[in-house]
Amino acid sequence: MTRITQTADLQACHALRRAVFMEEQGISEADEFDDLDQGALHFLAVQDGHAVGTARLLISGDTARVGRICVLKDQRGTGLGAQLIGAALEVARAQPGVQQARLGAQVSAIAFYEKLGFVTCGPVYDDAGIPHREMSCAL
Repeated sequence: MTRITQTADLQACHALRRAVFMEEQGISEADEFDDLDQGALHFLAVQDGHAVGTARLLISGDTARVGRICVLKDQRGTGLGAQLIGAALEVARAQPGVQQARLGAQVSAIAFYEKLGFVTCGPVYDDAGIPHREMSCAL
């Protein structure tokens, strides 16, 4: 059984992001790790004592920004990514005044986010060498 909780364990979150974004997708450390982690809420999915997925949530005004969503390769297709997004959106909805969620989706993952209620808004842009599109979801 997989458990998703808010966490202060940035080391575990960073290890997952390093494995998925840096090692698997070739994103540089400079592009992956920024100064926003310290002010973000982090979510960690743990299965059988092992971290298998993470996401972060940044709140600014009426907007909750979900990002750094990643799931280890052997856990993809299990619904874990949707569960991580759901956990982040649940916390976002509980924040006073927050009315929308936004994220920068890799173009290859747009259909996944659309199934979760997000819609594209804006042109394709480059983020760390990977095509992305901004997406939003009313809360």
